[in-house]
Amino acid sequence: MARTATIHSCGNCAHSEPRWMGQCPGCGAWNTMVEEFATTAASTAPGPGRLRGAGGARPAPVTRLKDVDTTRAPRLRTHINEVDRVLGGGLVPGALVLIGGSPGIGKSTLTGMALGNLAAAGAQVLYVSGEESPQQIRLRHERLLTPTCAALDVPVLAETDLGIVLATIQSERPDVVVIDSVQTLHATELTGAPGSVGQVREVASRIMQVAKPSGTAVILVGHVTKEGSLAGPRVLEHLVDCVLQFEGERERTYRTLRALKNRFGSTNEAGVFEMRSGGLVEVLDASARFVSEATRKPGSVVLAAMEGSRPLLVEVQALVSPSELVPPRRVVNGIDRNRLALVLAVLARHAGVAVGSADVFVNVVGGVRIDEPGADLAIALAVAGAQRNVTLGGGPDGRLPVACFGEIGLTGELRAVAHADRRLEEAAKFGLAPVVCPPGAPSLRAALRSVLKAAAPN
Repeated sequence: MARTATIHSCGNCAHSEPRWMGQCPGCGAWNTMVEEFATTAASTAPGPGRLRGAGGARPAPVTRLKDVDTTRAPRLRTHINEVDRVLGGGLVPGALVLIGGSPGIGKSTLTGMALGNLAAAGAQVLYVSGEESPQQIRLRHERLLTPTCAALDVPVLAETDLGIVLATIQSERPDVVVIDSVQTLHATELTGAPGSVGQVREVASRIMQVAKPSGTAVILVGHVTKEGSLAGPRVLEHLVDCVLQFEGERERTYRTLRALKNRFGSTNEAGVFEMRSGGLVEVLDASARFVSEATRKPGSVVLAAMEGSRPLLVEVQALVSPSELVPPRRVVNGIDRNRLALVLAVLARHAGVAVGSADVFVNVVGGVRIDEPGADLAIALAVAGAQRNVTLGGGPDGRLPVACFGEIGLTGELRAVAHADRRLEEAAKFGLAPVVCPPGAPSLRAALRSVLKAAAPN
C-alpha cells in the first residue's frame, strides 16, 4: 500500500533528503532545499504474461492524431477587447492563466472587470481572495460598475486553505475562477510557509488537477520579484497554459498587457489600458495619444513601433549632458540598456557622433516599453539631435517630430524590420510622412545626413 510522505529536494540539482538542510549535500548550494510530496510503494514483481512497469502499472491505449476529436469548446470572452486579443480570442475552458505585475499596477482591477463582464453575460464565476476581506473587495468593485459589468454579482470567497478552495470550486463548478493570489494559498500537508517554492508548486499542481477535468478556466494572480520577474518556482510558468505580464508605472496612467507564453494563441499581441477613477479603460488608438503629446524639441523623435499585430507611434526622447563622473552615466527607461550601449558605439564609430564623455539619458514617453530592434534608429536620431542641440523636424513642412524605424547593424548599415508597410501607414495617418527608414536610408550616416540637413538649430 502506498504511503504519502514529504521530502526536501534541491531546486538547483534535484538532490533529495528526508529532512530539511541548510546546505544541499549534492551541489553545496545554500537555502535551496524545498519541501514536496513523495510517494513510496513496495515494488510489485510482474507475474506471468504481465508487462513490466513502474509499480506494476499496465500500459494505456494510444490514439493516432487523425482519430482525435477536434471539437472545440467556445472560448469565454471577457468583453475586454484588449484582454481577449492578447489571450487569442478569450479564455479557453480548462486553461490556467497566470498574470503577474508589480504591486498596485491594477491586476485585481483587471480581473475584477473581467469577472464582472462574464457574470453580466450569464457565466458562472468565482473570485477567491487570500489577501483581502469581502468588505475590501466590495469597496474596490463598486467603482467598476458599468452597464456591461456586474461587478457586485460576482461570488467571493476569502480563504487561504487550499483544501477549502478546491472543495468550493468542485461544489460551485464555475466557468471561470480568479485566485488572487496563488502565493497566499497553502496546503496543510506541507510545513512550508505560504508563498514558498514547495507550497506554490503544490498549490498550482492541485488546482490544475481540479480545473482540467471540469473545464473551469482559472486565472492565477502572481506576485513579482524586485527585478520584475514572476515570483515562485519556474515550474509554475511551465505548468500554466498562458503567462500574462501586466506592466507600467504606477505614477503614470498607461498600462500594457503582454503575453509571455500562450498555448492557444500568439505571444506577439499586447493590450494598452489607461487607469482612471472608474477602473481600467481600453486605449483603442494609443498612437493618437502619444503623438498629440510629442514635443518638437532637440532629442525628440517619433518611433513607428509594432505592439503585436498593430502599429504604435511613441515618442523617444534623449538628453546628452556633460558628465562629472567616470565612467559617465547611461540611464534608460522603456528600452534595454545594452541596446543603448550598442547604438552609442555605432554612432561613434560610423556616424561621427561621440558621446563617450557625456551622460546619456533615453526615455520612451508614456511608460511604454519597447523591446524590438526597430527602435535602434529612433534612439540614434534622438541622441544625435540632443548631442548637436538641433530639432529634427518631420512631416511635409517640417513642423512635426521626425518619424523613423529601423535596425542598426554593427557596421553602420540600416536593416529592414517586419511590417514596414503597416508602420508607414500608421505614420501617414498622422501626417508624419516621409518616414526615415530603410531602404530609403541605407546606412546610419545617410539617415543622419538627411534629417540633420533640415534640422533647426537651437
